[in-house]
Order: sequence, then structure tokens, then C-alpha cells
Amino acid sequence: MTARRQLLLVTGAYALGATSPLALHAQPAVKVHQVGILGLGYPLPANAADRAADVEINAFRERLGQLGYVEGRNLVLRMRFGNVEALAALASDLIRLGVDVIVTITTPAAQAAKAATTTIPIVMAGSARPVELGLVASLAHPGGNVTGVTNNPGPGFVAKQLQLLKEAAPKISHVAVLMTSHPAETLAIPDMQTASAVLGVTVVAFKVESTTAIDLDALGKLRADALYVFPNVINIAHAKEIAAFAAANGLPTMYGRRADVEAGGLMSYWVDWLDLRRRAAVYVDKILKGAKPADLPVEEPEKFEMIINLRTAKALGLTIPKSALLQADVVIE
Repeated sequence: MTARRQLLLVTGAYALGATSPLALHAQPAVKVHQVGILGLGYPLPANAADRAADVEINAFRERLGQLGYVEGRNLVLRMRFGNVEALAALASDLIRLGVDVIVTITTPAAQAAKAATTTIPIVMAGSARPVELGLVASLAHPGGNVTGVTNNPGPGFVAKQLQLLKEAAPKISHVAVLMTSHPAETLAIPDMQTASAVLGVTVVAFKVESTTAIDLDALGKLRADALYVFPNVINIAHAKEIAAFAAANGLPTMYGRRADVEAGGLMSYWVDWLDLRRRAAVYVDKILKGAKPADLPVEEPEKFEMIINLRTAKALGLTIPKSALLQADVVIE
């Protein structure tokens, strides 16, 4: 056998060995992480104004991708969404599946997850008043198995919203606040009342508790000349009805979501929801790499977003002050 033939045989044998099933089997297995997502009321009902939930989940998914997690390779997302009554069972289902971490969207989802487990890490992708509601011991030292980001815009925020609404519509004097009975919203009412006294307006709470029905006749009897709409799932479910009511009655509106202003609302001012979802992904990455939730301080919002719809302002006969326009992140013309 020639030296050249021997060399070819050895090289071929090496190549076959390098790609043999035995050699492939020897390669380290890729760890597949299971991340549960627990949310309230999503996917959105068919009559909702948009599919904002999908956008928010995609923001979370994309940030995980930037951190090296790819669905189907080293990541599996287990998503569970339902109404308040279903959240406990959905949280238990995620626990049964053995997820490594539970990400919660909305405050009720965080409460349900915490009630269901004290061992599986929970990451809040934006929850209101986590200290007051007992989700964490403190922002700096959460303790337990819950951490993440809050959607608390901070003291004075609702006063700023009412001020902006009053600047845009100086003649308003009676603002109806569309809200639920959840403590995250009821706790904001005293701040609103304090601000309204300074601004010369009256705020009246209007409770909306069902995703299937909203009593617009009762809302009309309040004789409000403006609406403040909390960005909760129930109001989102009634987005089209609320927008139509506001348009039919010529009411300026303050929202907490960009989508509502794009659909015809006057203005919105709130935290940047997509930023909260992206930051939650960073917490997940740290926990999957070994960090303990108790050691990860809860972070507050860093980005806020103000949207103004000039078409709606024109339809209402309003002139938005230049000072407000300069503060806006997006102006719809």
C-alpha cells in the first residue's frame, strides 16, 4: 500500500469518526429552559381595539433572543392567559409543567403566581404597588421568590396626567375615572382628588368590572366632560365602546396606552409598557444563570411615553399648547 493510500484511509477514518453518532452523542446536551408566562385576560377579546398583548410578548421574546435564548433550541415558552377567576388554576398548571421561572403580566397575575408557589422564581413584567400588595418585602430587598419591574409611575404621576388633560382642554370640570376595584387603582384615587382640587376639577370613580358589559347609560348620567381611562384589561376589552362614547359626547380622554390614542383618543401618558417587558427578560436571564429573586432589587419604570392625537383635538375644537406638544413622544397629525 502506498503512503498516499495509507494517508487517505487514515484521513477518511478520522472524518467518519468525527461525525459518527457516538461522537455526536458525546457532545454536551443543550439545556432547555422552560419559562412560563401568566397573564390576565390575554389574548384580547375579539372586540378589543388591538392585539397589544402580542406586541408586548414579542418584545419580551425578542429581548430573550438578544440574550441568547432561542425557542425550539434552548427555550420553551409556556403561555397561560385567562380572567381573574382562572389565574389560580393557570398558575398551578405552569407549576405542574415544571417551569423554571414564571413571568407575570399584570398585577393580578403576579398575585396569583405568588399564592401558588413560594419556590419557583416569579418575575413581574410590570406590576403595581408590589410592596403595598405584599408581593415583595421592599423594592431594594424583595425577599422570597418574587422580583422584577413595577409599573408604578411614582408619586405625583396622576396629578401630572390630570394637569396635561386640563391644559389640553381648559374648560373641563368633571372627569369620570374608568377603573376597577383592584387596590392598584383605588389607591390612586386620593392622589387624583388632591390634584383635582388644585386644578379646579372634580373626579368621580366609575367602576367597570366585567369584560362582557359596560353600562354606558350610567356613565352618561354622570355628566362628565372628560374621561380618564386606566390601562387595565377590562377597559381594554371595552376600548371600542369607550372610544365611541367619548367621540359621540365630545369628551377629551386621558389614556394609559398608545393604542387607544392611535384609535382616536385625545392623549395618553404612562410608562413605556414594552420597556417593562424587555427588562423582565433580563431578570429571567439572571435567574436562569443562578441568581436568586430575593437578591435582585425590584426596579421602577425608567421610560415614559406621551402620545397626542391632533386630529382628535381638532375634532373636539381644542388647541393643544406648544408646551404639551414639546413633551410628546408621538404626535398624530
